[in-house]
Amino acid sequence: MAETAPRTSVAIVVFDGVEELDFVGPWEVFTMAAQIGAPLDVFTVGWPQAAIRCAKGLYVVADHAFSDAPMADVVVVPGGKGTRPLSEDTTFIDALRTYLAAAKWQTSVCTGAALLGKAGFLDGKHATTNRSAFEFFRAAAPNALLVEDLRYVRDGTVLTGAGVSAGLDMALWLVGHLFGEDVARSTQTFMEYFPEPPYGTAS
Repeated sequence: MAETAPRTSVAIVVFDGVEELDFVGPWEVFTMAAQIGAPLDVFTVGWPQAAIRCAKGLYVVADHAFSDAPMADVVVVPGGKGTRPLSEDTTFIDALRTYLAAAKWQTSVCTGAALLGKAGFLDGKHATTNRSAFEFFRAAAPNALLVEDLRYVRDGTVLTGAGVSAGLDMALWLVGHLFGEDVARSTQTFMEYFPEPPYGTAS
């Protein structure tokens, strides 16, 4: 890949109650792609402060607090139990709306899609979310077109992942879209990401 290729910045938003794999999965994909040569700069943004406690107890200190975060080309909004109170927090939604509007890509994993909806980015758009959160999604994004049977959905500049591990698939698709299939395949290979779950697919 040419040294002069323009760099793409990726901001991953984290907050109290964020689901760990929702953001660590895309982080792994984007940073692995960067490691093998994709011109990517990846950072985390904490709301409202940098230090947050995740849904399963993981303690994380983000690279930036939301108030001083640089703008990004790609914004990833993960899900988790913390999305419920945030969906009713007008201060957060207003700040998120501004941050997303400056990005080229607005993306989410799991119930992060509800936050995209609250911020107004899913009106008339096809999107997906975690299968356990369809009603929450419909309430938060009543004008969205819910897709229930795909792991990720792209509609224009909006890209949504169904939930948790689906964020890996979503991020890999975006790496391939931005930098080519060879880069995405190499990223997948270095990650040893060839899922063969011991209990098969969910019914």
